[in-house]
Amino acid sequence: MSLYRAETRRLTKRRFTIFFVLLALVVLGLVAAGVAVTNHKATPAVVAAAQADADRDFQEQTKLAAQEKVRCAERPADYPEGCDALWTPTKDQFQAENYMPSQFDFRNNFPAMLITFAALLALAAFIIGASFVGAEWNSGGMMNLLLWRPQRLRVLSTKLAALLVWLTGLSVVTGAVWTGVFWVIATQRGTTAKMTSGAWQSIGLMGLRGLALVLVAGAVGFGIASIGRHTAAALGAAIGVIVVFQFGLGVVLSLAQARFADLYLLPTWIAAWMFKSFEVTDYNAPCVFSANGCEPPTYTLTWQLAGSVFAALSIIIVGAAMWTIRKRDIT
Repeated sequence: MSLYRAETRRLTKRRFTIFFVLLALVVLGLVAAGVAVTNHKATPAVVAAAQADADRDFQEQTKLAAQEKVRCAERPADYPEGCDALWTPTKDQFQAENYMPSQFDFRNNFPAMLITFAALLALAAFIIGASFVGAEWNSGGMMNLLLWRPQRLRVLSTKLAALLVWLTGLSVVTGAVWTGVFWVIATQRGTTAKMTSGAWQSIGLMGLRGLALVLVAGAVGFGIASIGRHTAAALGAAIGVIVVFQFGLGVVLSLAQARFADLYLLPTWIAAWMFKSFEVTDYNAPCVFSANGCEPPTYTLTWQLAGSVFAALSIIIVGAAMWTIRKRDIT
């Protein structure tokens, strides 16, 4: 059996891998079920009920407005702006669409579901990638494997390749199912209107960026665990990033009133990568005069810059893992 096939089999047969995949699927299923339950299709009966609610609200607001005008006529001193300035409700302000229950619009709402899918799968990829190599270092399996194949770089790179190929297959298959599930939800509990070829292309490109995010997370988890030679090294690094660099750094930057503080936070870069751009506003800086008045300065973070940072991060960490396995003793 080839080394690649052996590593792929080792990865897919691990109970830890199976557990986290099932856990991710359960969470995704709960998200889809929640969306299905909280959305409703705009049937004639639903539209009629919404219109009835709108008419009822219009009548109540008209009655209240009339009572307010009577009070204004009786006590004009309490209304310095005059009775004519009081609000008078009009029929066009009470449309049925404002009283309808939410419906899942595939074109407008599915991108958020796609980001949820990519974020959850990236988290699972990080943990699975870290455990895949970290457990072997901790148990001594890596040393035994290198006795059979005394080619350190080849062994580690083959493990990484098996992980990334498997993550690609998992993401593509589950992503296709995820898209199909929400297409059915939109058909039964919403709308699939305006799904042009351009809309599908945009969703497809977002899906590819989500796949890249999953692969980067898996590679980074794999690399950190290999450098630390323990799964806990990657998990500890992740916890440190979340606690220290996200919450702690966020608080420090807020207290220091740093410019564009959100640029130092990971979710901003992920949002820029997935949405193609993300605008960060600096509310601590003096406003800038524009056609719309004096507005706080903004900075647009592009997906190209975010992707470059993620690529550089993964290359550095994986490269460091390759260098350490080549230079350090296997003990």
